[in-house]
Amino acid sequence: MLPKLKSINRRNKILITGVAGFIGSNLAHFLLSKGYFIKGIDNLSYGVKQQIPENVELNKMDICSEKIIDLFEDIDIVFHFAAKNCISDCQSDPFETAKINVLGTVNVLEACKKNNVKKVIIAESSAIYEGCDLFPTPEENESPQSFYAISKLCGKLFTKGYINSLSMNIAALRYFNVYGPRQDYRRTIPPLMSGIIIKLLKGERPIIYGDGTKRRDFVYVDDVNRFHEMIMFEKKSNGKVYNLGSGVNYSVQEIYEAIESVLKTGLKPIYRPDLPGEAFQNLANISKAESLGWRPQVLIEEGIELSINYIRENVLNTKKLTSL
Repeated sequence: MLPKLKSINRRNKILITGVAGFIGSNLAHFLLSKGYFIKGIDNLSYGVKQQIPENVELNKMDICSEKIIDLFEDIDIVFHFAAKNCISDCQSDPFETAKINVLGTVNVLEACKKNNVKKVIIAESSAIYEGCDLFPTPEENESPQSFYAISKLCGKLFTKGYINSLSMNIAALRYFNVYGPRQDYRRTIPPLMSGIIIKLLKGERPIIYGDGTKRRDFVYVDDVNRFHEMIMFEKKSNGKVYNLGSGVNYSVQEIYEAIESVLKTGLKPIYRPDLPGEAFQNLANISKAESLGWRPQVLIEEGIELSINYIRENVLNTKKLTSL
């Protein structure tokens, strides 16, 4: 039996795998601002080192390496974000996908077990609902189709074993379309929001895969981080899985139009064939997360404006918007 969780102590030690990635780097900034000590693991194959705050103790290492075990000593809370997560890349290399997303997750859980980490918070994915036809989708309706989603479900099943057999305190989060600063725009196919914004700011036509009618549930990263901190010491979350979305979805075309209404470039999208393995729509049932007192607060219009300003100032180094 692992030690019981302590009450909140601002010097609790947090370890984040995938700390150079989108959600990991944002969480590091957020928790540092609250006074937590942050240690990070990232092999920088997908993440961007410049996104990691200076005060994070960065360890450049692969989560599949046995050497990570010592890094978990004296750690209170672990957030496990490191993954191979571009669906098209995962489809083309299922072996590497399984190695990172399944064996890597097991390796992280072993390190947590051997070092008596008090709580582990694991990133799953709304991709697990790819084949579902119930919207909004509750956590129980699992129907993975792509290799990425299957790898995430396999990781979940191993996690369940650690909960049931070893009584480890673990919570899992299924992120829908999280967006905001530091989104991983360098992927082979960038996330929708940052991909459209960057193209339009550069004076280029954005690419839409399909006819623009696919619908996605977007949630701003600051709202996600509020939930992260909330469940770190919430005993009710142990052994549970939570959807993190907004409970509202928008078509890809609507997102393009919302961004274009701010930038007014006059540039029309280029429509290309659908990507393999993508669901037509997703929409989160967030009632379980709401039962803990959480609600998303950032409206899509505000989130888009914040994302545009961040990309202009920090990615493209152009003048910040002065009128939105």
